[in-house]
Amino acid sequence: MQRSTAVIYTLFFAGALAFVIVNGGPKGSGAASAPADAGADADADAGSPAATAADDGDAGSDAGGAGLLQESGPEQAARSDAGITLLSGEAPPGLPAEAPKKVRFGVVLIQYRGAQGATPNARSKDAALALARELAEVAKTDFKAAIGKGDKGSTDDLGYIPRGVLEPAPEYELFSLPKGGVSGPVDTPRGFWIARRIE
Repeated sequence: MQRSTAVIYTLFFAGALAFVIVNGGPKGSGAASAPADAGADADADAGSPAATAADDGDAGSDAGGAGLLQESGPEQAARSDAGITLLSGEAPPGLPAEAPKKVRFGVVLIQYRGAQGATPNARSKDAALALARELAEVAKTDFKAAIGKGDKGSTDDLGYIPRGVLEPAPEYELFSLPKGGVSGPVDTPRGFWIARRIE
């Protein structure tokens, strides 16, 4: 009787542990569980959208960020529209009919406090936007030089990504670019992006 009770408790504990692992742990801990396309520790997040696309054979390397603790407070609350609206504050228009189904791209990442994967001592959002605007000008003529001045997670080739994976603002910016085109800064949950469409 005691042996069967011990087996039942062991199975219950193992099941509960598996449930916690699969569902990302306790929700009240402040851990970020949203996928990140470009951020610190580039290959750490195998469950990110770009990595999932990689499993289909279409995507190259993933620059996803590990689920790091997020800062709370006024800056975190102000991020609610990151990736949803353009810098102008407007919702991005729909993609044109001729927009590709998937693109190959690179990105310069400029993080700020409250962005996914950013450290607590990261620059302010205003300072990040000023740097993003400066690097966007550099990126138009020398994308690799802009990558060198961006944060960890910046890369000249993230591989392919299909439509429907990114938030509306970065998706609109990226899928509206011509081949070889470079976007201006766009706010994402991971920080500001400057994207270059390769194919």
